[in-house]
Amino acid sequence: MRGARAFVWLGGGLFVGSLAYCTWWYLFPLGIGRPWTGAAPIAWDAGLLALFAVHHSVFARDTVKRRLTPLLGDQLRSAYVWVASLLLLAVCALWQHVGGTSREHHGLLAGFDILIQLLGVRLIARSVTSIDPLVLAGIKPPVDTDTLQVTGPYRFVRHPLYLGWMVAVFGSPHMTGDRLTFAVLTSVYLVIAIPWEEQSMRNAFGGEYARYAAQVRWRVIPYVY
Repeated sequence: MRGARAFVWLGGGLFVGSLAYCTWWYLFPLGIGRPWTGAAPIAWDAGLLALFAVHHSVFARDTVKRRLTPLLGDQLRSAYVWVASLLLLAVCALWQHVGGTSREHHGLLAGFDILIQLLGVRLIARSVTSIDPLVLAGIKPPVDTDTLQVTGPYRFVRHPLYLGWMVAVFGSPHMTGDRLTFAVLTSVYLVIAIPWEEQSMRNAFGGEYARYAAQVRWRVIPYVY
């Protein structure tokens, strides 16, 4: 029992640490200006992020959860967090630098870009306020409350967390080739994952989610998608 609790709490610590490291990595190593190195690193980086994305998408499927629950029991969420955190650290550690710069703003324009990024971070925070952070970190098992989140930013788009992410990663005043590659690849994954996620929501909430989707038309970007 003590070993199981240690596994859970260590996984939670790894989760927080991986997010902190990824933030630092985006702000500093990815922000260093480098010469353009060609398309080969982009293919490598896309493969790294594909591994991370496949884990997220496959592990989140109800059929996979049902098959793994007899094996992992209450440790299922924690096991997911362990693998996701390690894969995120692997993406950061094994990233091949692309180089180049797509834009570099200064002065008022840079300040405006930073404000946009902070708004994206704020939107992310607002989107996860209903989630217990201990559940998110895999320390507590998720509680099925049968409640569909439709308030706050969910009144405007169905996936405000994804919108906040895109605003934050694309808003940098110094958009190096590495930051742009990371922003594009992660955003493409989110767009691809949305139909799968929404199918899970329809399975869980049925007509309630169908009515919500009819009322909130846009998935991520208002008037676009």
